[in-house]
Amino acid sequence: MLFSRLLIPTLKENPAEAEAVSHRLLLRAGMIRKLASGIYNYLPLGLRVLRKVERIVRQEMNRAGAQEVLMPAVQPAELWQESGRWQIYGKELLRFQDRHGRECCFGPTHEEVITDLVRKEVHSYRQLPLNLYQIQVKFRDEIRPRFGLIRGREFIMKDAYSFDADEAGAEACYRRMYDAYNRIFSRCGLTFKVVEADSGPIGGSFSHEFMVLADTGEDLLASCTSCDYAANLEKAEVAPAPGEPAPPVGNGPEPVPTPNVRTVEEVAAFLKLMPADIVKTLIYETDDGPAAVLIRGDHEVNEVKVKNLLGVTDLILAGLIRVQELTGAEVGFAGPVGLKLPIYADQAVARMNAMVTGANRDNYHLLQVNLNRDVKITAVGDLRSITAHDPCPRCGGGLTLLHGIEVGHIFKLGLKYSKALKATYLDADGKDHYLYMGCYGIGVSRIMAAAIEQGNDANGIIFPMALAPFQVGLIPIGHNDPAVSECVEGLHAELEAAGIEVLLDDRDERPGVKFKDCDLLGLPLRVVVGAKALAQGMAEVRHRRAPDNLMVPLPELIAYLKDQIAQEQNG
Repeated sequence: MLFSRLLIPTLKENPAEAEAVSHRLLLRAGMIRKLASGIYNYLPLGLRVLRKVERIVRQEMNRAGAQEVLMPAVQPAELWQESGRWQIYGKELLRFQDRHGRECCFGPTHEEVITDLVRKEVHSYRQLPLNLYQIQVKFRDEIRPRFGLIRGREFIMKDAYSFDADEAGAEACYRRMYDAYNRIFSRCGLTFKVVEADSGPIGGSFSHEFMVLADTGEDLLASCTSCDYAANLEKAEVAPAPGEPAPPVGNGPEPVPTPNVRTVEEVAAFLKLMPADIVKTLIYETDDGPAAVLIRGDHEVNEVKVKNLLGVTDLILAGLIRVQELTGAEVGFAGPVGLKLPIYADQAVARMNAMVTGANRDNYHLLQVNLNRDVKITAVGDLRSITAHDPCPRCGGGLTLLHGIEVGHIFKLGLKYSKALKATYLDADGKDHYLYMGCYGIGVSRIMAAAIEQGNDANGIIFPMALAPFQVGLIPIGHNDPAVSECVEGLHAELEAAGIEVLLDDRDERPGVKFKDCDLLGLPLRVVVGAKALAQGMAEVRHRRAPDNLMVPLPELIAYLKDQIAQEQNG
């Protein structure tokens, strides 16, 4: 392929709009261009990368026994109403009416559509197990699209859905998909970690996320240094402290004036205490009404865990006026004593015997509060985010917090959608049973961004061999030299005939410009042919990840490149 024939509008300067490394480099390398907020055009090189990801995904999904289908992007509201998600999915669901006034949405995911398809076409146990997948454009109306392809509104996704006769079959399929995902991300040349995860609005009993490790990742995950436990921050379990809580201190809560002292840090400094001695009372609005959550002052609330304990979908911190209505005090002085709300306490708070809380009275706090004695608790649970100082909940070992980018998520859905949409099959005795389901997603376009977040330097992208738009960049030095031109043109044809993906930079540009663009595009191997090297029968080869050049005899060049490509692709 000739550079001059391709649309590769590289940029010398960093675009002002781009925050993430991948966003900046994808724009600079001419692989994407923004159409609207969170919506991008894919230019030729960007599309080549996407197609490579898709090819790997297809090969491994087919190998695992899945069958490819293609479902409509526009979905009728009736299906979502039948599953119950029309009301609860949130504003990320792009809803609209067609010309006949029928409610529709642009699919962010396809659980309802696939379940509807299968309930109409699968009726017997003889048709099971079944695993169907598609690669398709999705749309989620993110409130703040950011980081380019990492958090866009329109994106390309592979979603698969499995149907089994029983839980054992569903478990076996989940394991096959787990293994297939490991092969996919390994073949993509990514460094990743598999973590336990919350199922979110998709639902189901259990799920795993596949996280590409990158310092710039927006997600945090906790990983044990002694065992294989890993979980994202939403899911990571905090192990309860051993032993029983100490008995209460004193005879009851003592009010103490704290004029204009609201935050944990301010209260701790004013009372000469540690933040761990103070308990925050957070007031939330939920779909079941207002509720209070108690968290130790040195901990952060985990709202996903709170949602799961309360069994609610909507969870929003109450505003200033609402807090005053419910507690009788300004924000910063709320407390659990005498509060007429459901009260949920983190397990660390439940162990405290003499805590400081707000007094539900402006400019006052309470000392020596004890939950068992002074507060009516609705429930106690793990409601905080784990930290690197916590022990592993499995083995008690140390934890490390890593940054990552979610590129895949697999779910055990169980009967959630088959019951809601009445998707059943007949067993050998003619009895009706609900289908056991699983759901398996991969962010195809996000993989391209994640690979760049993981592989880059000051000069540009460092693509894994499996994903690079071309494997080799071929650069002539002195293209006006007939001998150089003849050699490079012949070499270009030989490389293509050998099945090597090569981009010949035939532009009338200085060598430095060509070198910089080759590095910017992330091409794994660079071959330079100039008059001096040619006179010696040599070509200059440089690996994108290596600092030094290597001189390779021209007769051995193709064999050398094929060997290097095979080595990198095979790990």
